[in-house]
Amino acid sequence: MGTLWYNGTFFTMREANEAVSAVYVENGFICGLGDQEELESRFSGLIEKSHNLQGAFVYPGFVDSHLHIIGHGEKLIRLDLSEVDSAEEMKRKVAEKYRMSKENEWVFGEGWNENNFSDRKIFHKQELDEISPNKPMFLTRICRHAALVNSKALALAGITNETEDPKGGVIVRDTNGEPTGYLLDTAADLVKEVIPKVTDEYVEQALRVAVDDLLRVGVVGGHTEDLYYYGGFKQTFDQFTRVIDGKKVKFRAHLLVHHEAIKEMEKEGYDKGEVTPFIELGAVKIFADGALGGRTAYLCSPYTDDPSTSGVAIHTEESLKNIVMEARQKNRPVAIHTIGDGALEMALTVLEQCPLKEGRDRLIHVQVANESLIERMKKLPLILDLQPRFVASDFPWVMERLGEERIKQSFAWKTLINQGLHCAGGSDAPIEPVDPLLGIHAAVTRKRVGEFHEGYVPEQQLTPFEAVQLFTLGSAYAIEREQERGNIAEGYVADFTILDQNLFSIEPDEFLTTNVVMTVVDNTVMYKR
Repeated sequence: MGTLWYNGTFFTMREANEAVSAVYVENGFICGLGDQEELESRFSGLIEKSHNLQGAFVYPGFVDSHLHIIGHGEKLIRLDLSEVDSAEEMKRKVAEKYRMSKENEWVFGEGWNENNFSDRKIFHKQELDEISPNKPMFLTRICRHAALVNSKALALAGITNETEDPKGGVIVRDTNGEPTGYLLDTAADLVKEVIPKVTDEYVEQALRVAVDDLLRVGVVGGHTEDLYYYGGFKQTFDQFTRVIDGKKVKFRAHLLVHHEAIKEMEKEGYDKGEVTPFIELGAVKIFADGALGGRTAYLCSPYTDDPSTSGVAIHTEESLKNIVMEARQKNRPVAIHTIGDGALEMALTVLEQCPLKEGRDRLIHVQVANESLIERMKKLPLILDLQPRFVASDFPWVMERLGEERIKQSFAWKTLINQGLHCAGGSDAPIEPVDPLLGIHAAVTRKRVGEFHEGYVPEQQLTPFEAVQLFTLGSAYAIEREQERGNIAEGYVADFTILDQNLFSIEPDEFLTTNVVMTVVDNTVMYKR
């Protein structure tokens, strides 16, 4: 017995504008496509339930190919600074959070971005001490590769002017060598180590809030990296199995595993692959560099606006190779965070030396890539995880970081696709908004909402079909599921993102007024407007 979905426009996403008006589903898989009359005749006596979509537009379920689901939940339940546009507003919000916090409680904030401030101000620890003299404070930058802390937090972590920079990180100091409270990449980990451990209840709450929000914006699944930061592999993984139970909550979670969480994963008896019908363990996650915003993305040549630095390499080439070799011993693919071209070059060198026997490795972000690096990528079994919304967030200030010539090779999504590289689309939430329509809009327009120009590096604009493919077939290809996910076709899962507008016929700015009518996972309505 099955379900008939009809009176809609179902985009197969196999070719531009290819569509049918009805599909028939059994046991969570599509068994027939056509129109209502045809399918009622073909499956006569088998249709147990029907859904009249009343003219809505149906896409293969949107999947976010790279995000941090629990981090997104934290952003929703903690102090969110991502929309703050001045240092004064940030100070006011942090002070209000301090007043609301309990005695001896840490003051947390998420997502500040000095590039949104007219003065580009980065707070000094003394200013944070004025706000919070007796409670430790930890304010995460939007990129999650930097943090601001006050003196109380520095003292708890034992960071003084005698403390050396950790490998892969920088303790920013003043002219006297005194830490300013600004910590880059692994330097922030020194403070994270003294933050009280999260409880199961906290992780579960953040995960539930995040999954509900993802379903609300039409996302049926996500490839997420969380299994190292919240008490370790077991504590975090247990919450995934508790929340995504496959009954009350259906959501397709593909979990990348930080390389430092692998041993605990193995100790608990798990390996790459499906754990439940809705949860699977994926590639080994490795960070090769930081981010452009804090100038910690590792570049081949110095930053144009700060020639004193080329960024931060989290690993040496030798240590990166050792991590990849450990993964290869178990025939596991890797997913390497590479934003700068220096990090990308190092990653490619290691992947060339350590070939994968079967499957696909992933390169995450790939924001700066010249022609020679693209040619090297084409020769490897790779999927590139792109975040189109970075264009809207990082321009125009990123042009100062990279310079006129280098910017032509940056955020070059159209070039990567035209060169035949397989690309998937994600948000990197909580760093960017999780709404896939914002990512699709950024990929097509290459500008911020409300801006009126031809777009930043407009020759890299994608068509709406290409942009939607990033979040459908691209995300499926990233996890070797392209034969059953990412299209509306016979044999594919019945995961649908149902909208009230046709993304292929409206103006791009109308994407932003498009509503999610329904989010369907495994033939089950998980969200309805």
